[in-house]
Amino acid sequence: MDSNSINQSNLISRDLSWLNFNYRVLDQAKNTSRGILDKLKFISIVASNFDEFFEIRVGSLYNYIDNNKTRIDYSGLREKPFRNYLLDKAKIFFEDYNNCYTNEILNSLKSKKIIIGDIDSLDDEGRKKVKKYFKKTIFPMLTPMVFDNLHSFPILMNKVLIFGVVTKSKKESSKQKISFIQVPLNIPRFFEYQIEDKYFFIPIEKIISKYITKFFRSVYVKSISLFRIIRNGDFTLEESEDIETNFLEELKQKLKDRKFSRVVRIEISDTFDGFLLESLKERFKLDDNNIMRISSKSIIDLTSLNQIYEFDEFSNNSNEYPSSIIPFDMEENYNKNSFEILTEKDVFLHHPYNSFEPVIKLLYEAAEDPDVLSIKITLYRTAKNSRVIDALLKAAENGKHVSVLFEVKARFDEESNLKNGYKLEKAGCYVIYGIGTLKTHTKLLLIVRREGKKVKNYAHMGTGNYNETTSRLYTDLSLMTSNQKYTKDALEFFNVITGHSIPDDYENLITAPIYMRDKILDLIEKEINNSKSGLDAKICIKINSLQDKKVINKLYEASNKGVKICLIVRGICCLRPARKNLSQNIEVLSIVGDYLEHSRIYYFHNNGNPIIYSGSADIMIRSFKRRIESLFKINEESIIKQAITILNFNLKDNCNSYVLNEDGSYTKKEIEKNQKFDLFKEFYSLKRKNLDDSIIL
Repeated sequence: MDSNSINQSNLISRDLSWLNFNYRVLDQAKNTSRGILDKLKFISIVASNFDEFFEIRVGSLYNYIDNNKTRIDYSGLREKPFRNYLLDKAKIFFEDYNNCYTNEILNSLKSKKIIIGDIDSLDDEGRKKVKKYFKKTIFPMLTPMVFDNLHSFPILMNKVLIFGVVTKSKKESSKQKISFIQVPLNIPRFFEYQIEDKYFFIPIEKIISKYITKFFRSVYVKSISLFRIIRNGDFTLEESEDIETNFLEELKQKLKDRKFSRVVRIEISDTFDGFLLESLKERFKLDDNNIMRISSKSIIDLTSLNQIYEFDEFSNNSNEYPSSIIPFDMEENYNKNSFEILTEKDVFLHHPYNSFEPVIKLLYEAAEDPDVLSIKITLYRTAKNSRVIDALLKAAENGKHVSVLFEVKARFDEESNLKNGYKLEKAGCYVIYGIGTLKTHTKLLLIVRREGKKVKNYAHMGTGNYNETTSRLYTDLSLMTSNQKYTKDALEFFNVITGHSIPDDYENLITAPIYMRDKILDLIEKEINNSKSGLDAKICIKINSLQDKKVINKLYEASNKGVKICLIVRGICCLRPARKNLSQNIEVLSIVGDYLEHSRIYYFHNNGNPIIYSGSADIMIRSFKRRIESLFKINEESIIKQAITILNFNLKDNCNSYVLNEDGSYTKKEIEKNQKFDLFKEFYSLKRKNLDDSIIL
């Protein structure tokens, strides 16, 4: 199967597009202007993304293959031919990022006197400490598990280092046996040691390998091999009439089942034992497409490199971001009480350039304010030691009515969300664990406050999670308001998603799963009609992912009717731009750099009277059909200018921007002489007087 036949389709494969996104992240690890710890961070992110790609996308594909279900990819290929093509591309990418690590990053680390090496590279004192560390700490924690006629095949855990040891008894006619030793996740990946100004990081497998024969004293050890498996992490929940009981029980069971789910990839060392490999392939029903080898210079599981770039001694050498700036709407009243500020005006926040602290402050003030009656919030992913959860607990302790729609189906955060949900319940909060099979992805907060003889509502709505950790790493937008046009919609939306009411028409919200796609199609249609009438017609949309076929086809139609379209899509993009008689008026950009682009803005020119929305939703089938989402309209003139300026900075950027080509590949934007524009830096120096009021398409 060649790329030409794949590219004949008018749509780009979602899975191939995801792989292409990872290449853009890999570019950050190769960027010569970055420091070595920054490069190390990005190569770790690449490896983590690649794991998730197999757990979710390849896992999903195997759900079709293993159950004999039909799936036709956007490339036009059926499930099995596409599997072969996809895994072939994945193996190439795996080799590319491992080569980046071995050929570029390792040498750069050595030049900074950071050594990822063998025990033999240490001095006598270091070797003694390693031996003691193995004897006292590692050895008691390891458990060999033999597989033979008398012992069943053990459960091999997802994403852990596993030793496969092939042994024979000392009798000449004996058969080979396999034993497995899994390295517990609570053992640090690297043994840390310092000699003067040099820092040594010894991979745990090097230590275990040296002393592993202590577990096999009475047999002949034929081979010692290291590997790691990736299991299918994609599952769905069935509809259930008894949401409170059956749904949570099914979720818990699915989480248990994930530990035994289908293996979709095995990562092995280049000296891997052939007998062991064939045994694993037979056991897990895999072929060579699923096997990925590393060279002797590399290490299995590059996600573990975070231990090195987070090493305390290197904190002064890491990439420091500028301090956050005061939001334009709070320049004169930043230290005032949140309710006083929002009575005067709406506040628009652009994270991380603006701190997430005003949102946290609003929650804590609501928790302590005797006039606050209730707090309603949707939670999808929260920080490890979440101040959001802490504020809600305080509110409940202070007698507020706290309602939390906690989405326990947030992938890979299910167990954490269940624990936090139970904690909130014990404190007296009213907790709803998701709405059936729909994922509640909307980001919404509503505070009800008594003010004199009246009751007033305050709302916060945004693009990002209520997570103060990721708010420092992801770009997101949010609106804090007491404007009744918003708060009335927010109250109605909460009543809809937590009860059984049918919504009235929202004035400033577009919601899914009922209305969102149709509303977006209508807004595109208006631009088509304007273009037909000879009026200016423009669309600029900034999102994370673009996959919904109906919206893509409508954008193709708009392009053919003369509408100028620019899409800023960070990750997956299934729309094929710049194709004659299809999408010649569509440009697609992707911004990948210091922060993870997570904000969403929908701009429709509307003949010079822009209609702009922001919120939680991407243009995905799942967003329109399988999630509870919301987009909020931006009304205030000053906030419209801020949103347009954000889009313009994205369009002007030439340091982090990639252009999507017709064939699905991406080309880095070139920097013209003395015209460098890095949006990740420019936002920190943006002044109110420099805000734009028109889109630069």
